[in-house]
Amino acid sequence: MPHITVKHFPRELTEEQKEALAADICAVLKKHFNSSDESLSVALTPIQKDRWKEDVYDKEIAPVLDILAKKPGYSM
Repeated sequence: MPHITVKHFPRELTEEQKEALAADICAVLKKHFNSSDESLSVALTPIQKDRWKEDVYDKEIAPVLDILAKKPGYSM
């Protein structure tokens, strides 16, 4: 552990770009959580822009806004 899910607007990424992004995320997690590479997992989940508010902001951001380690610079 930990498992990280990155939700983002759709964009074309090659397998190499996905692997590089996951490796960068894992490097940060290993540094701050003292995790081993074998214990980490990363999911990249595209969310359509017109679904962001309903699928992500309303369900995952707004309910915990007061305890987020990094708050978004936008509101919906």
